[in-house]
Amino acid sequence: MDKDVTQVWQDCLEIIKDNLAHEHLYQTWFEPIKPVTLEGNVLTLQVPSHFFYEYLEEHYLELLIKTLRREIGPNACLQYTILVDTSIKDNPFSTLVPSTSGKITKDNKPQNAPLDISISNHNGFPNPFTIPGIQKITIPSNLNENYSFENFVEGECNRLVRSAGYAIAKNPGRTSFNPLFIYSAVGLGKTHIANAIGLETKKNFPNCTVLYISAEQFMQQFTDAVANKDVNQFLLFYQMVDVLIIDDIQFFIGKKGTEDIFFNVFNSLHGQRKQIIVTSDRSPAELNLTDRVVSRLKWGLNAELSVPDVETRKAIIKQMIKQDGVEMTEDVIEYLAYNVNTNLRDLRGTLISLIAQSSFNHKDITLELTSHIIDSIVKSVKQEMTIEYIQRVVCDYFHVDVNKILTSSRKGDIAQARQIAMYFSRKLTKHSLSTIGTKCGNKDHSTVLHACKQVDNHYSADRKYKTYIDEIEQKLSKV
Repeated sequence: MDKDVTQVWQDCLEIIKDNLAHEHLYQTWFEPIKPVTLEGNVLTLQVPSHFFYEYLEEHYLELLIKTLRREIGPNACLQYTILVDTSIKDNPFSTLVPSTSGKITKDNKPQNAPLDISISNHNGFPNPFTIPGIQKITIPSNLNENYSFENFVEGECNRLVRSAGYAIAKNPGRTSFNPLFIYSAVGLGKTHIANAIGLETKKNFPNCTVLYISAEQFMQQFTDAVANKDVNQFLLFYQMVDVLIIDDIQFFIGKKGTEDIFFNVFNSLHGQRKQIIVTSDRSPAELNLTDRVVSRLKWGLNAELSVPDVETRKAIIKQMIKQDGVEMTEDVIEYLAYNVNTNLRDLRGTLISLIAQSSFNHKDITLELTSHIIDSIVKSVKQEMTIEYIQRVVCDYFHVDVNKILTSSRKGDIAQARQIAMYFSRKLTKHSLSTIGTKCGNKDHSTVLHACKQVDNHYSADRKYKTYIDEIEQKLSKV
């Protein structure tokens, strides 16, 4: 081992630790890393698993690169060595999956032997238009194979976008969904669905040239083209693309030159009936871009992704743990779904931290461990108040099966729980009486209104009933 590598990595860790929000993140994702060699400007690190490596690449790559450049120099490069333990069959971290950002080599190495992964360029793929004699077939799609439709859980929150995406993949550029503009808050699946459309298109039309690129990469390519006096080559390159996917177009705001070149690219592709897909963290009307760019973005379908409901989140968790080869009890899955409700990125991060803590510390995934992880990661996030959650709290309080209040049963304890669930649903959510009635056993709005009046009457006249309501309200106020 190079004599300087340990000290260099230790200095890097000091910087990284200062930039992390929580101590447990440092302990989970950086303490297990071992420095291997430092040869010139190339630092090689050993990580416990391919799963571990992918998480670093997705969440901490920018921090790692900035830190290495500060300690090693502006040309710093990073390589990983992955230690694979095939003796632990149930370890979710022992399963290799295809790399999306580097080339993996496996040369029949013995058990626990290092697996080398070299990442030579962390600035995005090269500008293809600067390669002499580039052919259309050589343009890299830059798609993430893990972001497919098969891995995308459908729910009310994304059904429109998913349906439009399938239609586009069957007939790119020839539907009314051109351009397709997808917008939402961060972490709700914009990048996933955009990649999925690209992958499905490639599956249906192998010779179709699909290019996924972030807005920042597009800007950097254009800046390089201007510096190298290659703007015409830049435009010629993008004219060869059949399906162009630009992620996070809000980064074009304030970049007049980039907006102008995008306008030209858009007009050229759209005029040739080629497909354009754009994602953003806000609607076109809220984008502070030039009027002519905004007007183009409004030509096709503008579709919003919303926060998935509890049932969709449960389905997403089940798919995630299936992919990772992890087993969880239904109560843990429900607890995660109810308590991590901000976005899918937080849900995935919480789930990965939970699996990591369980694996590294040889602990079972219990409600107690899950609660601890959630408290340390998302304790400041206010939980979504839903009709389903209210029903669960009320039914738990009265020891009634939640499915019973969804029936037409008029049995005393069931009817009481149903009425109280309706009462708190009206008081604590923004849902209409009709929606509440539908979710409480297909009742109409007048039944909900009657239930609320009944609760109010009993609350004023019955001391014991008043205690019920006050105690349930106290439980719900902790959300």
